[in-house]
Amino acid sequence: MRRTLALIALLLATPAALHAAESGDTTVKLDIAYKTIEQRSLCLDLHYPAAPKPGAKYPLVVFTHGGGWSAGNKTIPDRGVRSLGVSALTARGFCVASVDYRLCTKDGKITMRDCVTDSKDALRYLAKNAAQFSLDADHVFTFGDSAGGHIAQMLLLSPPDSFPGDPKLADAKYRLIAGVSWYGPCDFERTELFNRPGESGVRDRFGPRIVKSGADAKDKLAAYREVSPANYLKPDSPPLLMIQGDKDTTIPVHHARYMKKRADTVKAPVEILIVENSGHNWREIGGPLHPSVDEIANKTAAFMTQHLERSFTKSNHHE
Repeated sequence: MRRTLALIALLLATPAALHAAESGDTTVKLDIAYKTIEQRSLCLDLHYPAAPKPGAKYPLVVFTHGGGWSAGNKTIPDRGVRSLGVSALTARGFCVASVDYRLCTKDGKITMRDCVTDSKDALRYLAKNAAQFSLDADHVFTFGDSAGGHIAQMLLLSPPDSFPGDPKLADAKYRLIAGVSWYGPCDFERTELFNRPGESGVRDRFGPRIVKSGADAKDKLAAYREVSPANYLKPDSPPLLMIQGDKDTTIPVHHARYMKKRADTVKAPVEILIVENSGHNWREIGGPLHPSVDEIANKTAAFMTQHLERSFTKSNHHE
């Protein structure tokens, strides 16, 4: 009980603490190799709150970057939307793991499934080595932007033993609490969700990144369904917040609304927040964003803080 109260107090960070984190006042461990595949080490960075306390166990947020599954990396710039999101989380006492994963290739040898598998292995590695990195594997969250938002949904909603990767990590144990997706897609089978305003018909933009070269129609459908987060929604799914721009033409707002509709059908806990005047990457279109990027970052952190507190409350009720 004392540990619970202390952690909750830490999470209720003051605006001054948030400002300090935004100024770069965090502790970072860089380039931690979580697995080796095809003679290449895949790494992650750990972003801790300022001045980590000896003996502390930090709730973990696994952050997966965007880039269309074919570009991008784990680096969190000093400025920009990702930095604001990570800073808001570390200011509230979370440790954020920013993950590199294999990127899709034009020859189809590496697909979206591999991106998800690698990211799951990063989570498994951190859970298995939680004590070494002062992490709480019983309180894990997912977060990502664009393609990374999709991966964050997959990590949150798909069964822990799905997308098996490194056999050495298969026995990792962890508990997922909640997740947040920034402008990430939710269903690839529903190609109409990718249509821009006024468009109709089929707009299959990401098929080559989902299906390996030479796949037949049956395998193609199975692959689309396997990497579609909407197909994993259940009444007992961890809570998900999807934040989407109303003028995003890369990942249209239809995805958030469709995910909410699917979730309501099966009574899964999904919330959506539609950002006005926002294109992809929170780019302003036709006016100021509402809510602002700062507010989006704070709402992201507040959502995770809320569900972290609830998870401790539930644990106390069962003691």
